[in-house]
Amino acid sequence: MERNQLQSFFLTLPNMTQDTEHLFDRISQFQEIMMMYSCAAREMRTKLEVLNDDFSVRYRRNPIEIIKTRIKTPGSLFQKIMKRGLEVSEHTLLNEIHDIAGVRVICSFIDDIYEVARLLVGQDDVTLLETKDYIRHPKPNGYRSLHLILQIPVFFADRKQKMTVEVQIRTLAMDFWASLDHELHYKHEEGSELQDVEEELRQCADVIARTDERMQNIRKRIYGEATWEKKQEVEDGVCDSESDGE
Repeated sequence: MERNQLQSFFLTLPNMTQDTEHLFDRISQFQEIMMMYSCAAREMRTKLEVLNDDFSVRYRRNPIEIIKTRIKTPGSLFQKIMKRGLEVSEHTLLNEIHDIAGVRVICSFIDDIYEVARLLVGQDDVTLLETKDYIRHPKPNGYRSLHLILQIPVFFADRKQKMTVEVQIRTLAMDFWASLDHELHYKHEEGSELQDVEEELRQCADVIARTDERMQNIRKRIYGEATWEKKQEVEDGVCDSESDGE
């Protein structure tokens, strides 16, 4: 978002000063923090790409199919801040909102999700703050994904700053379903006729979950059980820090 657009946006916020100099300071501060989160997302993406490349050479396979990064838009970010009753400040942006920077990791199989998570969390410069396992415990609407809130160091010109990144790991099928659900809830106006669609989507989520399990079992039959002998250990290790979160 350009500076003049940010200025117009900031002026719509409650209790925001009209003083031009102070307003420009706030905008500059906001832009710097968003830059920091963008760098954090790139840093996390690099970590995941390195893991995938290592798997490709060592094991002749890639557990990760797709990696996507995103930064929350100012509108979405400030809406969340207002909803939680927080002050629009540097402290809030750096310490209270944990999903400003997001990385979505798409895997082929459920087991790959937990393996990627284990290897990522096991890196000595990565701190696991929170886990939300919506694969083991799906949301009522059928949503499934593994969410990790991670903190990593990012080196800037004059300092090292610990930054928080939300990593969502899911299968291709889970991501396909989530995209349709997002389309339903955020791209269209609500209406009574959508209730039937929501129920059908929930049923589709269950079908997709069973398909993921079947595809995983087929891979086990082809390659044997050795790859999965530590599956439960991996899942338990990643989920030890699980909490409800925000």
